[in-house]
Amino acid sequence: MSHRLLVLLSVVVLAGVGLGLPEALGAQTPNRPEVTSLSFEGNRAFPDRALAGAIATRPTQCRSLLLQAFCWFDAEFALDRATLNPRAFDLDRVRLFAYYYQRGYREVQVDTVLTRRAELELDIAFRITEGEPVRVRTFDVTGIDELEGIDPSALRSGLPIQVGDPMNRIEIQAAQDTLTGRLQDRGYPEAEVFPNLFIPSGTRDGEVELDVFAGSRATFGRIEVTGNEEVEEAVILRMLPFGEGDVYSRELILQGQRNLYGLDIFRQVSVTRGLEGDPDSIVSVRVQVGEGDTHRVRAGGGWNTADCFTTEARWASRNFLGGARRLQVRGRTSNLLAPTLEDSICSGAGTGDFARLNWLASVEFVQPWIFSPRNTLNATAFAERASVPDVYIREGLGLTVGLTRIVGRDSPASLSYQPQLSSLSAADVFFCTNFLVCSTAEIVVLEAGNRLAPLTLGFSRDQTDRAVSPTRGYTVAGEVSHASRFTLSDFDYERVVAEATWFQSLPRDVVLGTRIRGGWLGASSFRGFRGTDREGQAIAHPQTRFYAGGANSVRGYPQNQLGPEVVTATVEDLVFPAPGSENGAAGAICSPQEVADRSCDPAGLDPDRVQARPTGGSAVLEGNLELRFPIRNSDLGGVAFVDFGQVWAEPSDLDEGDIVFTPGIGLRYSTPIGPIRVDIAYRPAARLVRPVVTSSIRPFRVGDDPDRRLVDPETSEPIDWVVQDELARLDQPLITEEDRGFGLRRLQFQFSIGHAF
Repeated sequence: MSHRLLVLLSVVVLAGVGLGLPEALGAQTPNRPEVTSLSFEGNRAFPDRALAGAIATRPTQCRSLLLQAFCWFDAEFALDRATLNPRAFDLDRVRLFAYYYQRGYREVQVDTVLTRRAELELDIAFRITEGEPVRVRTFDVTGIDELEGIDPSALRSGLPIQVGDPMNRIEIQAAQDTLTGRLQDRGYPEAEVFPNLFIPSGTRDGEVELDVFAGSRATFGRIEVTGNEEVEEAVILRMLPFGEGDVYSRELILQGQRNLYGLDIFRQVSVTRGLEGDPDSIVSVRVQVGEGDTHRVRAGGGWNTADCFTTEARWASRNFLGGARRLQVRGRTSNLLAPTLEDSICSGAGTGDFARLNWLASVEFVQPWIFSPRNTLNATAFAERASVPDVYIREGLGLTVGLTRIVGRDSPASLSYQPQLSSLSAADVFFCTNFLVCSTAEIVVLEAGNRLAPLTLGFSRDQTDRAVSPTRGYTVAGEVSHASRFTLSDFDYERVVAEATWFQSLPRDVVLGTRIRGGWLGASSFRGFRGTDREGQAIAHPQTRFYAGGANSVRGYPQNQLGPEVVTATVEDLVFPAPGSENGAAGAICSPQEVADRSCDPAGLDPDRVQARPTGGSAVLEGNLELRFPIRNSDLGGVAFVDFGQVWAEPSDLDEGDIVFTPGIGLRYSTPIGPIRVDIAYRPAARLVRPVVTSSIRPFRVGDDPDRRLVDPETSEPIDWVVQDELARLDQPLITEEDRGFGLRRLQFQFSIGHAF
C-alpha cells in the first residue's frame, strides 16, 4: 500500500472511525478474547503512553490502585476487562502510521504480534520500525518586516519548529498559532498565517515557510457589559487593563478575564469581540459575566505526620460593602489527637505541650483595585497559637497590611508590614543554647509579650505549564525582610530568602524536577535588654530562624530536625549512676561540682536517654532533585529523588562539606485534591556534636529547704546539692558517632498531600 493511500486512509480514520471508538469498544462480547497485555516495541521517539492514546485497543486493567490487592486475585469487581475488537484492532496499525507520519516519520513501518496465552487470552505487541524522519532544512517567516509596531526578530524567536527538527505538522501548526497570537497581541486581530511546505523528491530535507497576512492594525472600541447584578458596571470596567482607543491586544483581553475571575465573585466570565459591522481598525468588546453566591462557607480537614489531624472553616463575603471587596473569616486547628497518637501516625507533631492544640483565627479584607487593576490591598487581623516541636510555642496577636502589584503574567510583587505582639513558651533551651541567655529572669523577658514587626518586600514568578504536577517551566520567589525600631519591633534583624524550581519533560512521560532554597538571617540587638549588661547583644527571635527537614524539605530527616541541635539532660542523669550500673558511685558521668562549674564531660550520656532539640540557624541551603514517572496508569506514579541541605547556626559557619544528601523513593496517587504522597528516604551516618543543657546546681546551704536536695533515683538518698531555676550549658559538647553501616533507624517515612515542590 502506498504512503499516499495510507495518509488518505488515516484522515478518514481520524475523522470518522475515531468518532465511533466508544461504540466500537462497547461492542465487545464474552466470546472475544481478552487483551491481557498491550506493549510497544522499537519506539524511541515517542513514549508508550502517547502511542497507547493514539489507538483504540486497550488491555485489561485494575479499576483503581485501592483495589490492586483484589486485582491480583482476578476479582471481577476490581478489574476493567477489555476484549479484542477486530475491526478497531485492524485500524490501529493505520492510526499508528498516521501518528508517526504527521510528526515527520514518513518511513515508519508498523507490524503486530498476537500471542495467545489461553483460548480467550491474548497478549498484543506493536512492533515499530521508525526509520529516519524528514528534517527541516530551511525555515522562514515572511510578510512581517514592514508591519507597524512589530519587531521581526522578536516575532521569529522561540517558535516551536526550528531548523534541524523533524518536520512535525503538529509543531508547524503550533508555530502558526504562536505567530498568530503574537500578532494579535500587537494590534492585528485579523492576522492569519499560511504554511508552505516542500520536500524535494528522494530526500529527507524539508523546506518550511510561514506566510503572514496581518490585516489592518486596530484599536479597542466600545465596551459593553452584561450579566452583572450585584457588582456595578464601573467596578467591572476598571478591572479591564484596556480602554477605548488603546491598541488592540488579545493578551489584554485574556488578562481582563483573569482579573475579573480574580475578584472571586464571578462563576463565569467571557470577554470577547463584540458587535459586528465595526471598521477593520476598531474592535468592540463584550464583557459577559455570571455572578456566583455573594456569601460562601467552606470547611475541610486533613492529616499529615507534622500537624496530625487538621480542620479549617471559612466564611466569605465576596462583595463586602460593594466594589467586589472581600471579607473572609477563617478558623483553623491542628494537632488534633496528637497527644494520643504522638507515638504512631502523628510522630512529627511533638510531645507534651508541643502536641497541644494549635489554632488560628483571622479576618481578612481585600480591596481589589488601588489606582490600577494590577494593584490589590490586603489587610488581615489574626490571633494564633503555633508550635515548632521541641523548639518553641508561640501565641500571638497581630495585623498584616500589604500591597500586591502584578508586574507581569503570573508575576506578583508585594510590600507588606506585619506587626504582632507575641509571647513564647518552652523556648528557654533555645535561648540558652544559641545566645547563652540561661537565667530565668532574662528568659522571662525574652518570652514575654514582645513586638515583632517586619517590613517585607516579596516577588514571585510562575512559568510552569500546570498549577499541579507541572511538566515544564520554572518558578522563582524571594523575600527581603527588615525589622528595627523604625518598624516598631523589639527584635532587630534582616532576613533574605530565595527559592527556585525547574521542571523538564523527558521521554516516556518522565519529568525531571529540581528545587533549591537558600536563606540568610542577620540578627541585631533585642530592645528589651536596654540598660542591662546584655544591651547590644545580637539575639534572634526563634520565629525568624531557619529550620530544615520534613516532607517538603530534606526528606531523610523528620520535621525541622536537620541542622544544629542541643541535648537536654537532667542533673540526675549526670551525677548519679545509670540504672542497673554495677560500679556504684563510680558509674556517675560527672561529679556535682563538675556540673556546677560546667566542666562536666557528657561523653558517658546514653544518646537514647536524652532529648535532642533543634535550635535552627541563621543560614540555610537545601535542594531536591526528583524524577517523576508513571506506573501502569495515569493515577499512580513513582518518584526517585535525592534531597540535600544543611542549616548553619551562623552564616560564618557555612561549609559545603556539612551538606548532607538523602536519597529516596516514593509513590504518588492522583486525587481531585492533589497527589497523595508517600516517601521513604535514607540519611547517612553522621558525627553529631551537640551542646548539652541541664539545670544549674549549687551546694546545699544552711536554711535551705531539705526537700530541695538532689535525690538519687535508685537509692532515694539525698545529697547536699540543690537544683536552681536557671539553666546551664556545659562547656563540652556531647559527641556521638553513628554506625557507618546500614541502619533501619535512619530510614525516614513521610506522608503528605501534594508534591514536595
